[in-house]
This record gives sequence, structure tokens and C-alpha cells, in this order.
Amino acid sequence: MIPNVAPAPADSAPATAAAAVQPKSGQRAAFSKISASRLFASPGGVAGVVWLAALVVASLTAQWWLPYKTEDQDFTAVLSGPTAAHWLGTDELGRDLLSRIFAAAAGTLGTSLITVIVGVVLGTALAMVAAGRGQTEGGISRVTEVMMSLPGTVIILAVIGAVGTNIPLIMAILGVLISAGIYRVMLGQAKSLQSQLYVDAAKVDGVSTLGISLRHVLPGLTNTIVVQSALIFAVGMLIQAGLAFIGFGPPIPQPSWGGMIQGASQHVYDAPWLMVPTGAVLALTVLAANAIGSALGKAPNTGVSHLPSAAARGQRSVAAGAAASVAEAGAIPAKGHLSVRGLSVGVDGGTPLVTDVSFDVGPGTVLGLVGESGCGKTMTALSLLGLLPAGVSATGGQILWNGKNLAAATEREMEGIRGRDIALISQEPMRALDPMFTVGYQLTAAIRRLRKVGKAEAHAEALSLLEKVGIVDAKRILKTYPHQISGGMAQRVAIALALSGRPRLLVADEPTTALDVTVQAEILSLLRSLVKDTGMSVVMVTHDLGVVADICDNVAVMYAGQVVESGGTANILDNPRHPYTLALLAADPHANTAADMPERLATISGQVPQPKDWPTGCRFMARCQFAGSACAAPVPLLPSGSEDGVVRCVKADELAVEGLEWLATEVPTHRVLKIVEKDLA
Repeated sequence: MIPNVAPAPADSAPATAAAAVQPKSGQRAAFSKISASRLFASPGGVAGVVWLAALVVASLTAQWWLPYKTEDQDFTAVLSGPTAAHWLGTDELGRDLLSRIFAAAAGTLGTSLITVIVGVVLGTALAMVAAGRGQTEGGISRVTEVMMSLPGTVIILAVIGAVGTNIPLIMAILGVLISAGIYRVMLGQAKSLQSQLYVDAAKVDGVSTLGISLRHVLPGLTNTIVVQSALIFAVGMLIQAGLAFIGFGPPIPQPSWGGMIQGASQHVYDAPWLMVPTGAVLALTVLAANAIGSALGKAPNTGVSHLPSAAARGQRSVAAGAAASVAEAGAIPAKGHLSVRGLSVGVDGGTPLVTDVSFDVGPGTVLGLVGESGCGKTMTALSLLGLLPAGVSATGGQILWNGKNLAAATEREMEGIRGRDIALISQEPMRALDPMFTVGYQLTAAIRRLRKVGKAEAHAEALSLLEKVGIVDAKRILKTYPHQISGGMAQRVAIALALSGRPRLLVADEPTTALDVTVQAEILSLLRSLVKDTGMSVVMVTHDLGVVADICDNVAVMYAGQVVESGGTANILDNPRHPYTLALLAADPHANTAADMPERLATISGQVPQPKDWPTGCRFMARCQFAGSACAAPVPLLPSGSEDGVVRCVKADELAVEGLEWLATEVPTHRVLKIVEKDLA
């Protein structure tokens, strides 16, 4: 039977529509760089490359360095072990094993490549056609299913009986049979790539189906193609050796690894060494190909925990110890008070994503994290729960909660905090609910796990929580599945789920984004009531300055991974001191009444820079119309002049007058707080 081909992850494709019309050379270069880094980061991958490279070079140059010809016989050293004359010994006819092994290597490797080329090219092409032309998918899939059901070994033996031992032809037919399995692997990924927004943009731009497949789908399959090629190469060598073992290899006296193993099997008792050299070379070559495939197939940072390394945790534990010393002097915040100091988050051993973020959240208060997409708000919020993506970790600073530095906490320690002390409300409520289980099952299971209570008590508490979040018909909702309730109802259930462990801090990642205006107001009113009634605190990640004005006590404005301004909500919205805050307010439709709404809202030119492109000075400098030469140097957080507010701008004092004059020209009524509150009321 033909072995099944295991799937492997594909590299991420471009995520924007603009990428649809860009050349793919950069993408291929990026793929090559990523593949090389994965390959050489793996000891097994490096060893596999070294072995295969040495084998290929040795086989291609064999005619110039081999000590004997493959037909030369030494009747004085038949079935001998390693000697000075024959380093790996001789076979039953006195032929040198070293010479025959390396002379056979080129043919074995070359014909195995035929299987790789035919199988991968045919399977990938069929998958791209099926994914691009939906009407052909059914027919192609049925044909490949028939191919996969055929006994591959029987077909190969039938071909040998019909045309003789033609190794290149046999390996090509093997490639055709394996292509059915490759098609199944590639089809799902190709269909996923075809559904991306940048493919739709290419269709709008008039790119043909063939052009889309070659320019946008094929690059996304490249990683899987490379991985499958390495694995099929190993399969081809094994099947070729197996055929030679049963007598269907190259004609005698031409050497082949399978034929040499077959000859050695006849002397396994009187000359056991004869099996070792050829068997070891074949095994090492197959292992090398598999090691390369495994190294290339490993997704970036797959084995990396979201927590820092043990050494890094140890270093931050020292910092936590220093923080404990400060606590004795009365500097550590009280219980239920979150204090983030100099927090930095980055890719392990690589690019920083958030740098030097500091803020405080007192009991019963709400902090708003505001900024454009890509400014680091969600990364900052997720770091509070230790839920950063794989390969990303807190690289500096402290997250102080009840005297513990969460940035240096272990996974076991975080398990005791998540849900019980700090809970999460996700951006999309349906993501927090499993569609396979009822609302009641999920809610009671969480209550029993977090509070250690019985089933009856958990059920009663689940009803109480649903009623607390404003659900009238709580008994009916407990029996429903997530898909049977509306988005607003699902968000209320998600909030109830977050409250099941009686947390003291809620991290709300844009909890109203996916909801309509009326439901948004209801959810915000619910959160206000919870804060007032329970005394819990909230960290609210949002883009909406109206939400900030409605519910937040304090605001931290983030840009390019930094806090650029923070302070009380009234001070930030009424008297902004940073150009970025000014620009956000000018672009906010809430800041304009219907009477004085301009034809076009103010916009911020450019876009948030990628972490790898962050400048050394002010990160907003390239988009700021107030920028000057002083902004080219690193800018620290400075007192803003309003209570405990801080601002990261060397021109904050000048902007106190100049900025408000500019804002007045952009927004006729700039006192955003009062206007937004009026609109929400």
C-alpha cells in the first residue's frame, strides 16, 4: 500500500487587500528566510542537510575518488569485515562495499526525486484547479478517491510485468499514485487561501483565475510543498529499495541499495556485518529526509510557551523580590489594585511589540486603553492574564497584582489567578462559547470548577448570574445553544461566564465592537452597574472614544506599543496634550453635533509603523504636523500638568495652546466629553 502523506502547516498569506496587487518576490524571499531559519534552528534538520549534502557530493564525484570499480572482485577477501584495503568490507563476490554503496547513491536519490516531482506537481496542480474552479472539485475529488483506493503495490508489479524493470517509469507511476494523497492535503489549504480578502481584491482588479492561483495561492502553499517533498523523497527511497530487495531493481551487476541488502540477508548468520553498511546508509538517508521535513514543517515558535524562558522568569523573580522590598516601604498597591510598571512584550529573542507601558487600575475604577489597531492594546491586555500568543512573552517590567508580579509568574500560578482574580471578556462573544454545549452546561461547569461547589448550587448560581447581567428568561437561556441566541444576549452570557469565578478585575477586549448601538448602550450600562455594585475594576480595550467618555475613569492612549498619554478621562478628552490624542479626537464623529458636522472628518495621514520599523525617537513623529528636530531623540513620559497625568511629548506645553487652537479648527465643538455624554444620554 502507498503510505498516507501527513499534512503540514502553511505559511501565513498576506492579510491586506493591498497585498493582492504586489509582486510576490518579497514574499518568496521572506519564505526562504523563514524556512532557512527553521531548518538551521533544528539540530536534526542541520544533521539531515549535512548528511544528504555529503551523500550527494560523494556520489556525484564517486568516479574520481572511489578506490575500486563496482565490478572489481577480490577473491582473497570474500565476505570480509572492515580492513585497511576495504574500509566497509566486501560482499559475497569480494566486491568493495564502500564503492558499491556510493556508486548506487546517485541513482537511488535521482529516481526518488522523480517520485517527488511527479507527485507534488500533479497533486498541487489538481488542488489549485479544484479550489479555483468549484465546479471541477467534485470530479477531481472522486478521481483521487478512486486512486487512493487502488492497491499501489499491485499496480507497480503489474507495470513491471508489462514493461520490465524501468526504474524511472516505475517511480513516475508511484508519484502519480501518491499525488492523490497530496491533493487531499493541498486542497483544504488552497480553498482557505482562495477565500481570503486579498483574493477577492485581485478578482475585482480583473486578475484571471490562473493568475490568482499562481500569484496568491501557490506562494501560500510553498511551505507545505517543501515539507511534503522531503517526506515523499524518503518514501520513494524506501519503496525503491523494497522493489530491488524482491528482485525488481537495476539489472545485475549494477549496484542498488535494496539489492545489496537482499544479498546481505542471505549471509545474515555467517557474515552479519554485510548488512550493516548498506542498511545504515539507507536508514540514515531516510531519517535525514524526515528530519528536514519535520524541521521545515514546524510552525514558527510551535514549541515556545507563551511564558518567558526559565532564565528570564528567574531574572524577573529577582525583580519581583525587589518589588516586595518596596512593598514593605508602602509602595506596593493595596489588594485589588493593578499596577503595571515598565511592561515590555516581545517575540522571544526578537522584535519588541510593547515597550515601557505603565498604568494603575484601582478597585472600582475603569481604565480605557485607546489607540488604532496595531498599537499594542490587546497585547498589553492579554499579558495581564498570561495569555500571550505562542512565542510572545513579557520581556521586562512588572504586572503587580496583590503583591505578585504576574509577568514572572509560572503557568501553574496563572491558572490560580485566571477566572478567579482576573477574567476576560473577548471581543466576539461567540468565541467565548462552545457551540457544542448549552449555555447552562458551560456556565455551571465554570462555576463548579472555579468555586468548587456542587451541581445544584452551581445551577442556582448560574441562574443568578444570568439575571444579574440582565437576562429576564434565565431558565430558558440555560437550555439553549449559543447559535440560538442573539449577539447581545451572547455578550451578556459571556460576561456572566467571566463573573463565574467572582473576579476582582475584568479585562474587556472591545466588548461592544460587534454589537449595534442600542445593545452597546445596554452592555455599557451593565458594566457600569457591575463596577458600582461589586467594586471590581475593569481594563477596557476600545477604539471608541464614546465608550471611553461613557464608562472610563482613566484613559491610557497607546501608539506603536507605547503609552503616549494617560490621565483622568475628563482631562484627556477636554484638555489633550499629545498630538496623537488631538488627532484621534478630531477624527471622532462623536465630537461633532449634527449642526456643525463637517463634510469630511479629520484624518491622520500614514499608518501605525510596524514594530520592526519603530524609530528611535518619537514614534508618532512621521505622522505629526507639530514634529520638530527635538522629536528625533527618545521621548520619556513627562508630567502633563493635570493631576497625575503624563504625556510622551516634548512639545506638550506648546500644544496646550497651539493644539487646542488646531483642534478647534478641525472640530467646531471640541469639548468631547460633554458632547459624548449628551449623545449617549
